[in-house]
Amino acid sequence: MLDDPNKRENGAGYTVAVVGATGNVGREVLNTLWERQFPAGKIIALASARSVGAEVSYGEDEVLTVQNLAEFDFSGVDIVLSSPGAKVSAEFSPKAAAAGAVVIDNTSHFRMDPDVPLIVPEVNAKAIAGYTKKGIIANPNCSTIQMVVALKPLHEAFGITRVVVSTYQSTSGAGKDAMDELFNQTKGIYVNQPSSESQEVFPKQIAFNVIPHIDKFMDDGATKEEWKMMVETKKILDPKIKVHANCARVPTFIGHAEYVNIETEKPVEDAEARAVLKKAAGVTVVDHRLNEGYVTPAEVPGEDAVYLSRIRADATVDNGLSFWCVSDNLRKGAALNAVQIAEVLVRDHLSVSG
Repeated sequence: MLDDPNKRENGAGYTVAVVGATGNVGREVLNTLWERQFPAGKIIALASARSVGAEVSYGEDEVLTVQNLAEFDFSGVDIVLSSPGAKVSAEFSPKAAAAGAVVIDNTSHFRMDPDVPLIVPEVNAKAIAGYTKKGIIANPNCSTIQMVVALKPLHEAFGITRVVVSTYQSTSGAGKDAMDELFNQTKGIYVNQPSSESQEVFPKQIAFNVIPHIDKFMDDGATKEEWKMMVETKKILDPKIKVHANCARVPTFIGHAEYVNIETEKPVEDAEARAVLKKAAGVTVVDHRLNEGYVTPAEVPGEDAVYLSRIRADATVDNGLSFWCVSDNLRKGAALNAVQIAEVLVRDHLSVSG
């Protein structure tokens, strides 16, 4: 353990603050920074007042003591990786940027701000340069990230005109309390305890159930999650693409799955699409038309890739294709994508602080 557990010092490098360090995503950010050997001279863990003094792991042997976000001075911080919730980020991300840090924000608050780049490095890394307008870079929604990683090479090869996606999203996407609710309800069912006694996060029982409702409902009948997938895909990939999303919460802990159906300008065959996807950055194709020849959410926790299976032509339209898309929503859907943004930022835009 370090003599000063509040900060990790390792010679020259960037000073990095992780906001929301005690949450699911914050802990994964710390783990990912260490795994990928991000060039950090100092790592600072920040969270709300109720978490001050808590300890979080950084790597195998180091422990950081959580400091109070509300009292923290961001002067001297180079990069902030922020995932505390939209309201908190709305207040503190601009403060950090004003102090000279570049904020990589994992909440929904800044994603559709025209002056804030919305980034998936495999898709639109060059757009990171736009961070200079506000000092903030937005990390997209977890379900959007894995989908656009798969769509990018297909769009370049065949020209996507329309996307219809149905998601099967794990409880970790709604936070630790949501995962606990699934666990407690599942356990309760086996001991004949009514699920209503442990129903606080989700509007209906999540154990042994599927809920076609993520985030609040909007005037047109879509949920906010479905709206996010539509507008974020347009901003990241191509504003001309039409997107229709159907988002559901399923009783799994980690790993989002999606069935994606696309229509394209050019003719597309499954073999040709499979060949294109096998060459794509961030994608792993596991597509064998036999038992176990596909990837499921249970297999992806801790994995960096977006896994694609069940690639097949859709004969109901002129140029159609469907595929199954699975990824760890806490890694590529959140922490890993944020760290990859930071890697591009330091490679192309920042210099190491002395």
